[in-house]
Amino acid sequence: MKSRMTNFVERLGITRIIALSFFLVVVALVPILKLNAMTLYSQAITRMSMNGVLVLTMIPIIVCGAGMNFALPIGIICGLLGGLISLELKLTGFGGFFAAIAFSLPFSLVLGFLYGQLMNRVKGSEMVIATYVGFAMISIMCIFWLFIPVKNLILRMQMGRGIRKDVVLDEYWGGILDEFYPLHIGGLTIPTGTILFVLFACFLVYLYMNSKTGVMMRAAGQNPALAEANGINVNKMRICGITLSTALGAVGILVYAQSFGFMQFYEGPKMMSFSAVAAVLIGGICFSAW
Repeated sequence: MKSRMTNFVERLGITRIIALSFFLVVVALVPILKLNAMTLYSQAITRMSMNGVLVLTMIPIIVCGAGMNFALPIGIICGLLGGLISLELKLTGFGGFFAAIAFSLPFSLVLGFLYGQLMNRVKGSEMVIATYVGFAMISIMCIFWLFIPVKNLILRMQMGRGIRKDVVLDEYWGGILDEFYPLHIGGLTIPTGTILFVLFACFLVYLYMNSKTGVMMRAAGQNPALAEANGINVNKMRICGITLSTALGAVGILVYAQSFGFMQFYEGPKMMSFSAVAAVLIGGICFSAW
């Protein structure tokens, strides 16, 4: 009979234990080194919450069997397009933020579908091809940002054409979630709105993964041959997972931007997929949970 400790270690996983132990050691060292503990803890909580939806994008694409989403910049660019339209219309507050999400979804659904079609044609090399596709999309959009006509001066370059590299959101919907009834415990600040939004997004993904389509997607990802034998269209399920991942990426960058206070165009999204992938790999993913 295995001991309870052995069962606990096996269920949690060595990787998670090491990562959690390192995090706890860092947390404990902050006051010992006489650093501003409350500020650092607050920033850590804010950083985790603002990246939450971007990390969540990895779940559908992994479950459907298409590997890690190294082409996350496709979804991020769709989110930037939605945010750009919202800012061009000078929408503010929650209306501006949710309008940016609404504007970004059509772009993400179309590009996610096309990206899924591509991934079905390169099975076995998805992650390599995805990295190249993401970088290529960023390069193409660097040209697009230079020539897109906008009237809002906060977006336009001083030379009179093109989008600025960094656009400040303070006057529109910057911090709209972070400042929604934040909790102040001593010197610790918890961004309640952002955390609630991330939890709501997790709940929606959980519901989708436990729906009929989600179950078929999971079956297609775990055993494609058996899924095909049971009448499941594996390619269609892969497209569903990839499209959902791209749409979550569009939403995720808007959540990130409102917390960060800026929208970063051009090469800003270039390496953001790697931090999301690292979070999933280090933290671990449990298929049974979905």
